[in-house]
Amino acid sequence: MPHPSRRSFLSLLAAAGAGAAWFPMQAGAQPAWPTRAIRLVVPQGPGSGSDVIARLLGDRLAQHLGQPVVVDNQPAANGLVALGSAAKAAADGYTLVLVGVSQVAFNPALYKNLPYDPAKDFRYLAPVADTPFVLVASNASGIQTFAQFVETAKRKKGRMTFGSAGIGNSTHIAMELIAATAGVKLEHIPYKGSAAAFTAVLSGEVDAMVNVVGPSLGQVEAGRVKAVAVLGGTRVPQWPRVPTVREAGLDVPPMPGWYALAAPAGLDSAIATRFDAALRKVMAEPAITARLTELSLSPMTGGEAEIRQRAVADTAFWGEFIRRHDIRVE
Repeated sequence: MPHPSRRSFLSLLAAAGAGAAWFPMQAGAQPAWPTRAIRLVVPQGPGSGSDVIARLLGDRLAQHLGQPVVVDNQPAANGLVALGSAAKAAADGYTLVLVGVSQVAFNPALYKNLPYDPAKDFRYLAPVADTPFVLVASNASGIQTFAQFVETAKRKKGRMTFGSAGIGNSTHIAMELIAATAGVKLEHIPYKGSAAAFTAVLSGEVDAMVNVVGPSLGQVEAGRVKAVAVLGGTRVPQWPRVPTVREAGLDVPPMPGWYALAAPAGLDSAIATRFDAALRKVMAEPAITARLTELSLSPMTGGEAEIRQRAVADTAFWGEFIRRHDIRVE
């Protein structure tokens, strides 16, 4: 039987089209918006994947909306600080937040007490980009293929190490899924951010990690780290010889890495409609598509329904996985 908290959460998600819990609507005269700068809260620090997306889209949205879009980086605790503050902001269209799948689908299972409710506290506006993940191994490990990764893990019997951007981060959860499905035990070494964890792989301090593809490209191509398998549904164009994990023989779903824009619950529907129109224009710009592709990000289109569909599926699968394997942050 589903866990009570997960059951209620999924019920709110599924009821989005009929009720106001997931995407609340307000009636009334159309407000004059925007008349001042818009704050875009980002749950990671400068230079991170979400920060790059936020600044790229923010610059173009400012042109279409006629007001500055100011990025407000609030890194810490898997997005709890950022989403907690955004949830408490006024629902007037002047606070937006770039959310990731981990804050929406993972955190409810990882934390007993969230400072926000992903099903009630936000109006989700539109998906923007998806990022693929890759399993990389240090040169010091000697691992060249996924089969060697599994063989090495079995031989070391729990002493093979992997880094992550922190407990409960996507880079952690993805490796736990690989280990559980392959039937191996690994030693987890959490770091303060994916950059620090990747540096540890490069230096040979840890044997491997799951990282987003973008920051890994240059180091893989330079031969400083080995790309073992991609955790997506297709291979990465830059690495045609690197198989997906499924192609390598492990039956696991693609690791989700989507980002979406949201606002505090109660946002006026007229504002949401105007923002959606501006965002669609931005996402249709060839320069934006080219830049996202260059960063190994897949541009996404759609609106509230698309986020709802992804959120329901990811909350069900990953929430259950996290609980079943007793992965906790507190």
